[in-house]
Amino acid sequence: MLTAARGALAFLTRLPVGGGEAAWDAFRTTPVAFLVAGYVVGGLAAIPLALPVPVSTAVAGYLLALYLLTGVTHADGLADCGDAAATHGADADRRAALKDSQTGVGGALAVTLALVTLALGALGVAGAGPRVAVRLALAAEVSAKAGMAGLAALGSSGHEGLGSAVVGAADWTGLLPVVPVAALAVVAAPPGSEPALVATLLAGPAVAALVGRWGTRRLGGVTGDVLGAANELGRIAALHAGVVVWTLW
Repeated sequence: MLTAARGALAFLTRLPVGGGEAAWDAFRTTPVAFLVAGYVVGGLAAIPLALPVPVSTAVAGYLLALYLLTGVTHADGLADCGDAAATHGADADRRAALKDSQTGVGGALAVTLALVTLALGALGVAGAGPRVAVRLALAAEVSAKAGMAGLAALGSSGHEGLGSAVVGAADWTGLLPVVPVAALAVVAAPPGSEPALVATLLAGPAVAALVGRWGTRRLGGVTGDVLGAANELGRIAALHAGVVVWTLW
């Protein structure tokens, strides 16, 4: 498991954890390793939300930490999927747009909207107070990674690339540890925050299922770009789901 976790951190983050072929092979056949990376990224990115600074500064720190930790690979996947979604015509044209190295209007719009909605979700999370905010941000990252794990284990591979090396490398049985590991995000939660944390954890996989279905229908399978888009959109949905449930219930 430690080898798989190192592979997950090497693949999903910019952290200097080493890696190598053994770590890569262990990661791609161990879907729960996605969640380990989620706990690490979510925990580190949430630190600014716990600091005694203005809410706007805490949100800026969260966003900065998030993309310093993860880089822009997943956001680039979202941009490529945005270009594909904006393309009119046959599915072959969408796949061609996906592979185009130039970012078009669809991709630029997708990334811009994602950053705005992520910032707004983080703003709502930060308004819940430091203890709850940190737990929601952590759960949102775990939720997004649980969605990626589901796509990797249950999806069908698209064109050749990093995504094809991950998708299908494990089967549904590899997902069995995902639920208990994700549930750890609710353990010892601040009183009253449990429903919000559960909603947060459920949102990422739900969004990933929708993104994966679209990718399978329009792009021929779950590609690395689809995984990246599921991660970015799953995190956003998870943050907002947590804020809505925390605010209303």
